[in-house]
Amino acid sequence: MSETASIADIENEIVEEFSFLDDWDDKYTYVIELGRKLEPFPEEHRKDENIIKGCQSRVWLHSYTENGKVYFKADSDAMIVKGLVYLLVRTLSGHAPDEIIKTDLSFLDKIGMKQHLSPTRSNGLLAMVKQMKLHALAYKSKISE
Repeated sequence: MSETASIADIENEIVEEFSFLDDWDDKYTYVIELGRKLEPFPEEHRKDENIIKGCQSRVWLHSYTENGKVYFKADSDAMIVKGLVYLLVRTLSGHAPDEIIKTDLSFLDKIGMKQHLSPTRSNGLLAMVKQMKLHALAYKSKISE
């Protein structure tokens, strides 16, 4: 996917990838594989204030802006969660704050992820989305100052 792909384009690509997987064992295996694609997380950002609250597993999130776009780096100590984080970083990183804030991340419903996660993982997923949107909102405020 190119750097100019919209969030919707990336979501559609993910939905298509998951459409080839027949059952949830295959989908979870794929999610775990995706987690291995996460870029290495900078050790200087692996600190308590970057841990997302509301996740049962530890999830670290760091963001920065470049040319008006928000970029995320993240990591987790749990394999499935790491794959979920990868999907969010892949979808949201490299977009303007407004795009990130306004997206409803419908791909999570379309691939059935929200419905098939345990309640604790589902809450953690929502906490990750909320935190990424809060980062985008903070950058939007800085940009408009």
